Amino acid sequence: MRGSLWQLGQSIIRRLSEADKKAVARRYFASEADLKKTVLYDFHVAYGGKMVPFAGWSMPIQYKDSIMDSTVNCRENGGLFDVSHMCGLSLKGKDSVSFLEKLVIADVAGLAPGTGTLTVFTNEKGGAIDDSVITKVKDDHIYLVVNAGCRDKDLAHIEEHMKAFKAKGGDVSWHIHDERSLLALQGPLAAPVLQHLTKDDLSKLYFGEFRILDINGATCFLTRTGYTGEDGFEISVPSENALDLAKAILEKSEGKVRLTGLGARDSLRLEAGLCLYGNDMEQHISPVEAGLTWAIGKRRRAEGGFLGAEVILKQLAEGPSIRRVGFTSTGPPPRSHSEIQDEKGNNIGEITSGGFSPCLKKNIAMGYVKSGLHKAGTKAKILVRGKAYDGVVTKMPFVPTKYYKPS
Repeated sequence: MRGSLWQLGQSIIRRLSEADKKAVARRYFASEADLKKTVLYDFHVAYGGKMVPFAGWSMPIQYKDSIMDSTVNCRENGGLFDVSHMCGLSLKGKDSVSFLEKLVIADVAGLAPGTGTLTVFTNEKGGAIDDSVITKVKDDHIYLVVNAGCRDKDLAHIEEHMKAFKAKGGDVSWHIHDERSLLALQGPLAAPVLQHLTKDDLSKLYFGEFRILDINGATCFLTRTGYTGEDGFEISVPSENALDLAKAILEKSEGKVRLTGLGARDSLRLEAGLCLYGNDMEQHISPVEAGLTWAIGKRRRAEGGFLGAEVILKQLAEGPSIRRVGFTSTGPPPRSHSEIQDEKGNNIGEITSGGFSPCLKKNIAMGYVKSGLHKAGTKAKILVRGKAYDGVVTKMPFVPTKYYKPS
């Protein structure tokens, strides 16, 4: 078992249908000379990191341990991920909230300072341009992180709308945090290990909350969030301090927190039922279809005011035609683009992510099916390499989440 969608470089390509190979290759792979490197590149290599091209960056897919072992260790102890390929940015100005609300589905105005939420940037048709974790630092400062593979289109989209907004007198500016690196510390040891490196009381920082604080001698942006379903943090650290911080985290954990690559990150997020943009969300998939209705603020449902609101509010009222669901299955693990059929052999949808769960020791997947066939317990057939295997719609997350919330 070597992991799921991110495993070992070119295997990502081998798993997809012929029609998708060129498009995915263009998106994820580049020549070695073109690849960007994070400030931890040499550190990854020294630790045995197997580097592969991903979204224009050379990133570790795994280290000396297997993707399976690395996934389990993150849930039992902890994992440290270099996610510096992702793009952090700040919006500032007295109108930054009203500007952002034109582009995303969240009730940004309703967020208390120091809190955040998952949201979706939508297009005029209600489709997803990208998903993002946004934080209201203060009423005039929003911090957000967007996906590496979407960076160019996201920044172009934001800039285009910002120019129009400012031309009408709106007060908003932005700063892209290319001077910072981003580390994700996840798992049950995340808080106790990080507490050794800061004087701030982390027991008072809950899931989705944000602070600017000193960690290991550097001024960091700390968000209690992650992409694994475990308790943990994303730490935006000045790039000149990133290596020292990574070393300090590993040292304070006494070897229990391990450097963890993109292979395990994908297994972990799939077990947690979380979307991967480009697989489970696309420009033609709405937040309602993707099962992210909860991320549409109550006020936004009443008022709209974001791109594609007419389409999305209609889906909320009438129900979407397709829905994202989880599956467990027999046979080989389903992969992206595996066809889903009903028990009579009729096409009812398609798998978007799938693999063997290292923690549950069984096949798990997610995909889209026609509404009405989305209820947990619904039986289906999933085609893998032309052969049909039994599948059943299964409630997500597959592995219970352990987010740190007030009791």
